[in-house]
Amino acid sequence: MRLLVSACLLGVMCRYDGQSRPDEKVLGLLKNHVLVPVCPEQLGGLSTPRCPCEIRGDRVMSRDGDDRTAEYEKGALEALRLCRLFSCEAAVLKAKSPSCGLGCVYDGTFSGTLRPGDGVTAGLLIQNGIPVYTEQNLPGDFEKTK
Repeated sequence: MRLLVSACLLGVMCRYDGQSRPDEKVLGLLKNHVLVPVCPEQLGGLSTPRCPCEIRGDRVMSRDGDDRTAEYEKGALEALRLCRLFSCEAAVLKAKSPSCGLGCVYDGTFSGTLRPGDGVTAGLLIQNGIPVYTEQNLPGDFEKTK
């Protein structure tokens, strides 16, 4: 199976803070699957490192008050394009991220508080019929099938 995967989960230093968040379970998927790394925030034109962002209402705002919605939307469209180009059947994205979060994201106050919702990329992939998971809810059958 081909999976679109948040590059930070594979050890790529592309997070807002210039770090990565390698995840052993996600890295283990390399045994049975083709993983296509993606960082929607970089694809949207944002630098690494960059000011952290959170979703506030229908906008993506940086901690210093800049509206980064356009960059997040561009990155989501590019991630969808790559998903289709490489015929990915699903995506494994970084939990809680304003791009990649699934089911809950930070609430826009930069206080560490979570609220229900999806990141911009996760939402666009779902709208286009792509199953989305995070490192926190990988299906068991991902480890068994190729």
